Amino acid sequence: MNKTAYTVSQITRYIKDLIDEDEVLSNVYIKGEISNYKVHSSGHVYFTLKDDESKIKCILFKSYSSRLKFIPEDGMSVFAYGSISIYERDGQYQLYCTKLEPDGFGSLYLAYEQLKEKLAKEGLFSDEYKKPLPMFPRKIGVVTSSTGAVIRDIINVSTRRFSGIKILLYPAKVQGEGAAESIVEGIRYFNTRDDIDVIIIGRGGGSIEELWAFNEEIVVRAIFESKVPIISAVGHETDITISDFVADVRASTPSHAAEIAVPKFEELKFKITNCHEALYKSLINNIRHRVLIIESLQQRIMNYSPNNIIIQNIQYIDNLHSKIINIINKRITYEKNKSQMLCSKLDILGTNILSIRRNKFLYLVGKIDALSPLKILSRGYAFVEKEKEIIKSINDIEIDDILMLQVSDGSVKCRVEEKLEVNLWEMN
Repeated sequence: MNKTAYTVSQITRYIKDLIDEDEVLSNVYIKGEISNYKVHSSGHVYFTLKDDESKIKCILFKSYSSRLKFIPEDGMSVFAYGSISIYERDGQYQLYCTKLEPDGFGSLYLAYEQLKEKLAKEGLFSDEYKKPLPMFPRKIGVVTSSTGAVIRDIINVSTRRFSGIKILLYPAKVQGEGAAESIVEGIRYFNTRDDIDVIIIGRGGGSIEELWAFNEEIVVRAIFESKVPIISAVGHETDITISDFVADVRASTPSHAAEIAVPKFEELKFKITNCHEALYKSLINNIRHRVLIIESLQQRIMNYSPNNIIIQNIQYIDNLHSKIINIINKRITYEKNKSQMLCSKLDILGTNILSIRRNKFLYLVGKIDALSPLKILSRGYAFVEKEKEIIKSINDIEIDDILMLQVSDGSVKCRVEEKLEVNLWEMN
């Protein structure tokens, strides 16, 4: 029986063809939990879908991953659409994903929350970056559709409130593909001009899909980077986009945005009248206050005239002179008493020291006198010299040696006739 041997590649390719031809596996809808989610430098996304019992490797090519409205994360439950096929090199089957949707939330809602959280952490919504609106704008730039009711509402409300206001429209797409880029271009265009005082971006109400351009990150960052204050007026009062959070002011409707941006002429006139009256009253009060200050200064000048100052200074100098004399006298008396006291102490101390030194001197003289050879000689002793050397032993002399005996009152010259080796103390 002949058996055909297949290579690994042939078997793998055969299995791949079987799977690719399967109608069920060519269009599958899988629910699972994402793990090992990685974005390659090429833009392709690799991850694993798993449940309690199994797992399957998945790939989402860049052309599909760039369309995602949310950011997948490990641990997120999702629905994956795509086809099952074999990756021939490893011989593994995997899901070639074409679409991902979060489980439990719509992808747009999840993307909205993720981007909102991300930008909030960056501080884009912080009040410290909010720019104040000008009190008297001369020209307003509006980024919206040229055919919708929004621009008509803004023009009607603005001109009704202040007929001299100028409005410049940048016609932009506000929904669908390319809308976000069009809105960004409008914001950046108005930032290149130096005659635009405030910008309004907006559109009418709609679904989250229709309003989505105002949730795109490029639009939000363009609003944040704008040097001109921006009012966001997207949809109705209940419609809230991410642009509303980053804008300097949020308006519930486009008409409301016009009311915020443009002051009402009658209100301005009333305010100017009140300011005029308040300024007049303030000026009168200020003049009266200045008059009182001048009168007070005149009185001070009288009080601080040169004659008064000289008289006061003379009296002050006299008092100061008396104080100085008293201080000097007290100091002299103090130093005199101190000197007398020190002299007394020195006399006593000198007398005591002399007495102590005299007694010590007498004591030392007594000790020296007691140790003096003359003192010993006065008691009947003598010492013997031979040729001016003191003899300490009979071994130092010989018969017929001439010796000198030193006594207390003179000396005796004698000759040695005999040596006796007898201890003087034994003789006694």
